[in-house]
Amino acid sequence: MSGEGEWISTGEDEQSTDHQPLFDRKNGYESETGIYHSVLQLSEQHKMPSDYSELDTAKFVLSQFPSPAQAESQIALIDSATDQKITYAQLHRSILSLATGLYHALGVRKGDVVFVLSPNSPLYPTICLAVLSVGAILSPANPLNTETEIGKQVRLSGAKLAIAAPKEVHKLVPTGVPTLLTTRPKNDENSVSVEELIENCDPLELPKDRPTPSDTAAILYSSGTTGVSKGVVLTHTNFVSIMKLLKYYVDVTLSQDDVFLCFIPMFHVYGLAFFGLGLFCSGVTTVLMPKFDFEAMLEAIQTHKISHIPAVPPVILGLVKYNKGSYDLSSLRKVSSGAAPLSKEVVDAFRGKFPWVELKQGYGLTETTGAATFFVTNEEAKARPSSVGKLFPSFSAKVVNHETGEALPPFKEGELWLKGAGVMKEYFGNEEATVATITKDGWLKTGDLCYFDDEGYLYIVDRIKELIKHNGYQVAPAELEAILLSHHHILDAAVVPLEDEEAGQIPLAYVVRAAGSGLTQDQVIQFVSSQVAPYKKVRRVNFISAIPRSAAGKILRKELVLQSNLPIQSKL
Repeated sequence: MSGEGEWISTGEDEQSTDHQPLFDRKNGYESETGIYHSVLQLSEQHKMPSDYSELDTAKFVLSQFPSPAQAESQIALIDSATDQKITYAQLHRSILSLATGLYHALGVRKGDVVFVLSPNSPLYPTICLAVLSVGAILSPANPLNTETEIGKQVRLSGAKLAIAAPKEVHKLVPTGVPTLLTTRPKNDENSVSVEELIENCDPLELPKDRPTPSDTAAILYSSGTTGVSKGVVLTHTNFVSIMKLLKYYVDVTLSQDDVFLCFIPMFHVYGLAFFGLGLFCSGVTTVLMPKFDFEAMLEAIQTHKISHIPAVPPVILGLVKYNKGSYDLSSLRKVSSGAAPLSKEVVDAFRGKFPWVELKQGYGLTETTGAATFFVTNEEAKARPSSVGKLFPSFSAKVVNHETGEALPPFKEGELWLKGAGVMKEYFGNEEATVATITKDGWLKTGDLCYFDDEGYLYIVDRIKELIKHNGYQVAPAELEAILLSHHHILDAAVVPLEDEEAGQIPLAYVVRAAGSGLTQDQVIQFVSSQVAPYKKVRRVNFISAIPRSAAGKILRKELVLQSNLPIQSKL
């Protein structure tokens, strides 16, 4: 730790006369406890109120909408497929009308779980905020999930009502849960839809029986990239605190004329917190895509003069590999990346290709309501291409030795533990997983291997469970993937452990070759081995048409491990 930093009080209890521990203003590290504190300060307008007992998620978001006079003309959403424009006033009326229909026509009450199964649409934010407006619990799910997976999630959540796109409703039939369609199909006079409730229900005041801050607001499903998906319980305190931080993020890094592009699915915490709720607190315009399509994204940037894309690593990589140049992307000013780490090689390649665009990484989990770290300035991000930024205000962290439990100082690698108002309440109906993940004093064990530098910037090395154990050494798949992606004939790549009789495990690379490439296994192995220590080198390569990824862009390693789980003879 640098000895030059200024030491300040954590200020966690300004009224207390007890000894206040000190931390270094430069990096936030408190040597006495091993805790890293955020060194960023919130202005008064962004701080959580001292008494927010009356604030629930919907009430807070709606309170941040533009004034009635501005809301009539200020555009909240644009449908990229139809060019339909929705003002903040229209959105506000739709939310209250749907909430009225849910409450009075369908009997949805405080604490009821409403299961949502739909791709992105202009109706999605309305559904989310209407469900929360009546005090019900939102439980969105991935429409790509199978009937069996949907059935498990419905049973897990205990849903009283489901809201589904017409093409997805068949997956809900076996569950027996009453289902409201988003839109009514033609020639179907029996079903009731969200659109009809909005059109036919006069907006009424929100129910007076409001949720408390500790009440459940949503049950979201973790990606389950390394295991079984779990229901993450997020409270109104979680959401309101993150909405405050997102408003702070927009206010200090963006401008009111920024136009956002949303292709991140809103069933995912990244899409829900950012696009389904958060951006409405800042009055900006979002262009909404029903699903991700690379060419459609480029066209939307050109047509709507998109300035900001919150993205995921596969999208960044796609832009790096994009060579057609037939679209005008000059309006693009800012790209943020989350959900999975970006390598320095990809970051450098992106900045080389789009030098006028700011690229910043951030870090968050479903279990932290989608946020934890970010960069304030582009200069900071450019100077540290491998970092995910500094802790958001209100968050603190530890870097813990996974074996000894010791809290570690800067530049020492360990498991990242987080604490803050955004940390989830529990895993729904899974006490064992909750106890294994949240300590008795409230620290969330993220499962990510990381370190802080001497200026308080966080670096994510890899998932601890995904580290490859080779002859006693630990090999990080993310490091090898970054090298593979720097090869001009490789479009995408993933590295997983392969069981081996002599070495324990060896690194196996799955590689997507560029069209027409004759790249061979030996060439890939040699390319990597020339850049890493001998114990890290890739020992086997499988060529594949596409790397399986979650909706948020995370590599689904468990699927690749299952594919490669065949006995082999070591030839090392």
